[in-house]
Amino acid sequence: MAALKKRLRADLTVSMKARDTVRTRTLRMALTSVTNEEVAGATARELTDDEVLNVLTKEAKKRKDAAEAFDAAGRKDQASAERAEGEVLATYLPAQLSDADLAEIVAAAIDETGASGMSSMGQVMKVAQPLVAGRADGARVAAEVRRRLSTGG
Repeated sequence: MAALKKRLRADLTVSMKARDTVRTRTLRMALTSVTNEEVAGATARELTDDEVLNVLTKEAKKRKDAAEAFDAAGRKDQASAERAEGEVLATYLPAQLSDADLAEIVAAAIDETGASGMSSMGQVMKVAQPLVAGRADGARVAAEVRRRLSTGG
């Protein structure tokens, strides 16, 4: 079993004993999502830590999007509940890259590919995405690549 999945299960037990309802609810949801991912497809399989991390990243993004939607609809209680769940999930995710670090990685990817112009964006993204692996949202990476390629560096 993946170490991250074990940690989620252990933390779920601790949160249940502490009667921490938000953490318990969030960890149950996360473990359910991991299990669903494990049984998706032709055969059931154990997820690696990276795959569990991808599931948690997707769930955190869902919480963020839902909170924004609830805010837009004027439903502040639900929005704050979604944010609280997102904060719990964030404790299991790697720290996000700063803008400067992201710019450095994108610059290195552009140098590596020899990209020039927007037509090379796909090549740069292919090199940059594995380097940021869960530490920056794909849209944020794409925006930085677009900015760099449109200004010429």
